[in-house]
Amino acid sequence: MTSAPSSLTVSNPPRWKALSILSLAQFLIILDTSIIGVALPTIQEHFSITQMDLQWIFNAYVIAFGTLLLLGGRLSDTLGHRQIFVIGFITLTAASVLAGMAPTIDVLIAARIVQGVGAALIAPSALSIVMSLFAGNKSEMNRAMGIWGAAAPAGGTAGVFLGGVITAWLDWPWVFLINVPIGVAVLALTPKLIPKGIRKKKGNIDYLGAMSITVSLAIFVYSIVTANDVGWLSAQTVALLSASIISLVAFVAIERRSKQPLVPPHIFRTTANLLSSNIVMALLGAAWVSMWFFLNLYLQQILHYGPLESGLALLPMTVLIMVMMVWASPKLMGRLGTKLNLVAGLSLLAVGILLFSLTPANTSNTSNSGIFLAYVLPASIVSALGMSLAYIPVLTAAVANAKKEDVGVASGLVNTTYQIGSALGLAIMVSIATMHTEALVNIGMKSLDALNNGFHLAFVGAAFISTLAAIVSLKYIKTKR
Repeated sequence: MTSAPSSLTVSNPPRWKALSILSLAQFLIILDTSIIGVALPTIQEHFSITQMDLQWIFNAYVIAFGTLLLLGGRLSDTLGHRQIFVIGFITLTAASVLAGMAPTIDVLIAARIVQGVGAALIAPSALSIVMSLFAGNKSEMNRAMGIWGAAAPAGGTAGVFLGGVITAWLDWPWVFLINVPIGVAVLALTPKLIPKGIRKKKGNIDYLGAMSITVSLAIFVYSIVTANDVGWLSAQTVALLSASIISLVAFVAIERRSKQPLVPPHIFRTTANLLSSNIVMALLGAAWVSMWFFLNLYLQQILHYGPLESGLALLPMTVLIMVMMVWASPKLMGRLGTKLNLVAGLSLLAVGILLFSLTPANTSNTSNSGIFLAYVLPASIVSALGMSLAYIPVLTAAVANAKKEDVGVASGLVNTTYQIGSALGLAIMVSIATMHTEALVNIGMKSLDALNNGFHLAFVGAAFISTLAAIVSLKYIKTKR
């Protein structure tokens, strides 16, 4: 049988233009996880809501996005990558209009859930299209994956800066409405630049399996996120974790009996590095997002930076990641291989995050600019180098060996593990930092010093997670001789 990806590579000369649309899509869906961060206090004041309600403006998107990616990947493989890509963008754009015009907090949270559904359709289909367009040329594939991969961390970091600018110069609804012109432009260009591809085959979608795994993951993330407030050993947390396990067992049973399972059991046997790469990706997400979250808190709560200043402070990291992933990382992968780049990147990321644990609370007369140049900037550069070297290799290792009909599922899996790993890692690090801060305040430490020490413990925890990912990569990621 002739390989569809190779034929697409030959017959689609504007594939680099198509890549720009696909990279923009990746940038946008990750941007939507971070752009609201700076706007949250304004939204809280506008709707007069509690902190508990406020956090769900963020969590609603992440949970819907992360838990539905597997279904998005299977729909992409079955119904066609471009078709699902278009449906996803229609969904995301419409939900963004609803979010920007939301009259109540309940409508806003519902709109964020629908945004997450759209993102879950876009992400695996976009990655599958990238793999199809460039599968015929290894060097082009590495470069294309570098460009596409750079869009994710760049979107997460740039979201903080853009959220600050938009909130300061316009108003909070525009952090959602900014998606609309971008979505319309992508939908207009998609038929011209992105080929339809080849459908896998007609058949039924495993909706029962999708429901069980979605419920399991959603309940699991919810239980971890809320455990710090209600107690890790509380009846609520124990009941939710039990329900999550029951749903997961049901999912496994359904998949074994299904003729067209959501996650084919053979995929882990036939796709080299898929399981180990997903474990590493989950750990990478937990380390990176925790670092990003607490770095933003440090800049605003310890150094008292405003939204715009915080965004500017993160620009060096963003620019370095984009330059490295587009130009340097693909070349290094070609010369040194996937595994060596991955281990080196995760090790550098661990060192960079650990450097953040040295940041002072500035209770002396040291200027904020001096602290930034001496502590924040060097740690940011090392962390950005580590992320640049690690992200593309682990992504490539997860999907490169998948069969044509399983690429969507493989990409859905690796995106799922990144999002779920991010949510769980952040929830755990927030819990650890909060408990440590409260304990220090109770023994008489000044609140600012206690808060900074809590941040430091979170940075140390994130560095440990990145180190663990490096160890797993070194032992379990296999490369061809």
